[in-house]
Amino acid sequence: MSAFLKERQVAIQAVLQASKVCQSVFKHLVANETLTKNDKSPVTVADFSAQAIVNTYLEEAFPNDPIIGEEDSKDLRGESGKVLREKVHSLTNGILSAEQRLSEDQILRAIDRGNYTGGPSGRHWALDPIDGTKGFLRGGQYAVCLALIVDGIVELGVMGTPNLPLDVSKTDSEQGTLFVAVRGQGAFQRSFSNDKETPIHFSAINSTEEATFCESVEAGHSSHDEAAQIAQLLGITRPAVRMDSQAKYCSISRGDADIYLRLPVSDTYVEKIWDHASGNVLVTEAGGKVTDIYGQPLDFSIGRHLSKNKGVIASNKALHETIVKAVQAVVKL
Repeated sequence: MSAFLKERQVAIQAVLQASKVCQSVFKHLVANETLTKNDKSPVTVADFSAQAIVNTYLEEAFPNDPIIGEEDSKDLRGESGKVLREKVHSLTNGILSAEQRLSEDQILRAIDRGNYTGGPSGRHWALDPIDGTKGFLRGGQYAVCLALIVDGIVELGVMGTPNLPLDVSKTDSEQGTLFVAVRGQGAFQRSFSNDKETPIHFSAINSTEEATFCESVEAGHSSHDEAAQIAQLLGITRPAVRMDSQAKYCSISRGDADIYLRLPVSDTYVEKIWDHASGNVLVTEAGGKVTDIYGQPLDFSIGRHLSKNKGVIASNKALHETIVKAVQAVVKL
């Protein structure tokens, strides 16, 4: 029997249902309402609903497994949280079957299961219920990201990307793609509507001149200026693919682009593990490599943050060392 088979099945179902609730929130609270520029309430509802759904699935299947989640329920409690709480309750149960539906208290408890601090031993899950909040609000790319970490090693990653086409080369391709990887078992993708999985892998390019960057839409997440200098050093002339969220890990893992850089934008910023855990195993299993800007593997054993690492470089394995050297030359390590 394959390792982590049950975990894989449960994670797929949890992420798929959470992705569907995000789609429902967008349909009901974004597409059909006029939002002010700073109105983040729809993405807040989606964040809470997605975390409640994933944590409920994990608790039912693996009641002893702790979870590192991005959200807690304090903003949903009491009279001040009533309106938000009712929206989360309604939209969450709109996705679940009749026998799965949750009370308000059950939803709050499920959300608060994500309070684990992490560490080097045992097993725990890392969840980002919506990675790419601005992408979500603009109808762009965002992802529901779930990973299983055992003794500091990411063993399983599942990502739901509701707005990413199954095949970007086809204009009529179905939107909504699920990405799955278990360490040592390869990387796969499938649609939301069909459980048939197909293997994915990096493009078979032989030089950086053939490569394409995949970059954040938001310059505040990674330095676009430094990325342009690195591209020049590497002889990259193709226009960058820009998208929000961990969907970038998915994009390079199936060959839509080739290099993802998350360059430090300040001396003090530390990456969070839920932003990179599932993408790390997906890239590795698709034939790529992930390190920090020093060429060191990402260390998921420290807690809720990648406090031993600085920045992230994900790329084709054969070209990775060349890319790391170019990054170091530009950021002047």
